Amino acid sequence: MRQALVYRGEDGFWVAECPSLPGCVTQGETQDSALANIREAIDAYVDALEADKLPVPEEHFDARLVTV
Repeated sequence: MRQALVYRGEDGFWVAECPSLPGCVTQGETQDSALANIREAIDAYVDALEADKLPVPEEHFDARLVTV
């Protein structure tokens, strides 16, 4: 299981990204569609790494939300 960050983008769509998989980013018109899309993107990302016999990064989430 992976963690994902979901937020509204400038175009009004919801952006979803998986911080532990660099470049694994997608979007959707709703939060639910963005989450469904990031699940598919994560699976495809990991499958591609495994197919190329590359290491799959461990899950980590080093982020902090602050108000400044």
